[in-house]
Amino acid sequence: MNSGESRVQSFLSNLPLFREMGSEEIERIARGTQQVSVSRGQMLFQKGDPCHGFHLVVYGQIKLAFTSPQGAEKVVEIVGPGQSFGEAIMFMEKPYIVFAQALADSLLLHVAKKTVFEELERDPLFAKKMIAGLARRLHGLIGDVEAYSLRSGAQRVIGYLLREEDGEPAKHSVDVTLPTSKGTIASRLNLTPEHFSRILHELSEARLIRVEGRTVHILDVEMLQKYGFGS
Repeated sequence: MNSGESRVQSFLSNLPLFREMGSEEIERIARGTQQVSVSRGQMLFQKGDPCHGFHLVVYGQIKLAFTSPQGAEKVVEIVGPGQSFGEAIMFMEKPYIVFAQALADSLLLHVAKKTVFEELERDPLFAKKMIAGLARRLHGLIGDVEAYSLRSGAQRVIGYLLREEDGEPAKHSVDVTLPTSKGTIASRLNLTPEHFSRILHELSEARLIRVEGRTVHILDVEMLQKYGFGS
């Protein structure tokens, strides 16, 4: 085994999807896996490109988005370390319906479709974990539709900030570092950049948050929760 193969196996064994697999299973999957390095701003694939497998993020951040006929960009998902994308399209055997672009220098693993299908036939546990991952993504999409339909813009922003805080919910102050640009987050929340900025300004005026670049200081978590969603 060369150092590259050993490195891929090490990456795979530390990702949630493969964590419970034995060394033989990891070795089989590693043989059908390639490392993909992308620089910030680089396109990984375009809408309409064929899908030959799925990707896992080792480090970095990938934006999944599409462009409307009018030229506006809509961010569908922001994928970070330990997360995967492309499984559903791989199973449907259709071309990509979004484009993928690196928001930061990133290292990905691309697992070939043939390797995935062979392992699914061999290992029922792997199949179960793949299905669970797809179910979580579907649940997240349903949550997005609910938020866009039933929540105000301010509620969407507050919900996002509270979701981004690390660890157990605090009662008082906490700092949240926005993982990417405000424009990208606004698109993810189905808001215009102007509306997103206006909401941040309103929350600042209400002395619930303080914004410094990409850092949002939540001055009182409990009061912010009540402001957006009531007691």
